[in-house]
Amino acid sequence: MMRAQSLAPAFLAALAWVCAGTGRAGAQPAPVSLPTVTVFSPSIANQAPAAAFPMPVSALRYEPLADVESRNIAEAQSDVTIRGDIFENTGLKVGALSLWDPQTGHYLMELPVAPSMLGAPEILTGLDHALGAMNSEVGAVSYEWRPVRAAGFISGALGTDGLNREELYDGFAVPGSGWAADADVAHAEGNGTVQFGDFHFDRADARLEFGGGGNQTDLFAGYQASFFGWPNLYTPFNSDETENLQTILLALNSRQKFSGDSFLELGAFYRRNKDDYAFDRFAPVGPVHPFQHTTWMSGAALGGRFDIGGIILNIHAEATTDSLRSTALIYGPYHSETLEKVAFVPEESWALDGGTLSLKAGATLDNSNHLGTAWAPEVELAQAWDNGVIRRIYGSYTMTTEVPSYTALDSSPTSGLFLGNPNLGRESSRNAEGGISGVLSGWTARAALFYRWDDNLVDWTYQQNVFGRFAHPVDIQTSGLELTVRRGWTYVALVLGYTALDKTADYFGAPVTASFYALNYARQRATAAALFHLTESLDLRLDNVYRLQEPDALRTQGGNDALTSELGLDYRPSGLTGWTLSLQIDNLWNSAFQAVPGVPASRRQYSFGARYGW
Repeated sequence: MMRAQSLAPAFLAALAWVCAGTGRAGAQPAPVSLPTVTVFSPSIANQAPAAAFPMPVSALRYEPLADVESRNIAEAQSDVTIRGDIFENTGLKVGALSLWDPQTGHYLMELPVAPSMLGAPEILTGLDHALGAMNSEVGAVSYEWRPVRAAGFISGALGTDGLNREELYDGFAVPGSGWAADADVAHAEGNGTVQFGDFHFDRADARLEFGGGGNQTDLFAGYQASFFGWPNLYTPFNSDETENLQTILLALNSRQKFSGDSFLELGAFYRRNKDDYAFDRFAPVGPVHPFQHTTWMSGAALGGRFDIGGIILNIHAEATTDSLRSTALIYGPYHSETLEKVAFVPEESWALDGGTLSLKAGATLDNSNHLGTAWAPEVELAQAWDNGVIRRIYGSYTMTTEVPSYTALDSSPTSGLFLGNPNLGRESSRNAEGGISGVLSGWTARAALFYRWDDNLVDWTYQQNVFGRFAHPVDIQTSGLELTVRRGWTYVALVLGYTALDKTADYFGAPVTASFYALNYARQRATAAALFHLTESLDLRLDNVYRLQEPDALRTQGGNDALTSELGLDYRPSGLTGWTLSLQIDNLWNSAFQAVPGVPASRRQYSFGARYGW
């Protein structure tokens, strides 16, 4: 590991030297534009993962503003964290709708939607998060429905450890009618990079769309089945564990644009998630497995931005209902819940100093039929300019709340692998931040400083010599810095990110030996995504993340600092229009760093693929 890290700067320097040569005037013709149907995120270089077909979580692994803590490959099971929160504090928004799994935040990204149907992920924090998402505390990953295009592709790959994957996507439009549709089927399987790390994924989804002129209505149906194994998947007790998940999502979303930047967006959804978790995949479990859970969830949302007499009204309202059936989560106070949220934030603007000064001030109201009502103030003051180095500065104070998951509430409080707490209440988070963004010499940059107070956060902790993990409330203060810069040249594109975090925690006197989540965070994290057009036919892609992690007593391999990289080579043969051949290497340096303490890392993997697009 140390040797790989010592070679990394030299490797990157060599790539920069190569690319500098290809960037000289007259050295090469203009680079070929990549088909837009394959671009899932402008913040990463490798648009498809090495070991599985693309999923929405794939684009987040090297995202500068989010961190992914994976078990097995990222597409198997990954916790998405933002600004040092934990997996259950992060939200997910698709169109107007907030989606999550009420059993556990581990299944947040079980989203059976092909990334080809979605826009690039946007990381919502501060006022954008408080206004636009529901039942999440710190931030949310937001996707819009990408308009259907009359384009498609078929792809396949083989790799080490028995890997094979295939995907077919196609979209078509009826000319002049406004009607369009697309569909996707995908499969991936492999033996995994460690013993008993095998996986098997299938997805089928389709969408019908009507729209035009910026207005768009989408009707979606998707199904995904995910089986994967991993030693110490969720527990640190040296067991070969498995998950078997089946997720159904039905969604309707409509976005209508009006004059200026006014719009109305509304939607409704139904989600069912079945989970069969095995602590010991070889144990004789009989006709009923001890950890079977099914959640049903449905909801509706409405949001928009309206100009009424010069005053802008930002509004958002959501309501959800859910229920749980489980063989293990039977001890808590309730197994169904209804939640509502209303956000109302007026906005006023004034011309000032060659730009625009804007003030947003309002409130949000969260309600639960079990945990009552909580309201929160939301305010942001910002100054924006159309020209100059500095384009925007802002300051904000926001507050958000959420309710605990069923795994935390309904697990047995006295025995078992996961010890719940039926007395857990509503969690809340207050966030104060300031930020700046601008443009200088072709570079675009944004930076933010924040301080956050999380109260009654639910963390899972370990106590020495005690079997099981505990759901404990904790108060945490987090301070942080975020910085992102990007630049594009004729033959090179770079996206660089840096995050620094510091935390203090109060577990109210609980005997905590180690924290699986709340105190498992990167004190410093740097990302670098680079795309090199080496020739007209050859692209090199490199994603990197370096981290200095907070020490954790449960982490047994890989140390507390690590460099993880993914390298890809794309070759478009001349004379074979539409074809791309690829080589990808995941975990280039074969890092053993445990993203979740005690959970073995997925090791280096190679894949060779071919893709035909039309």
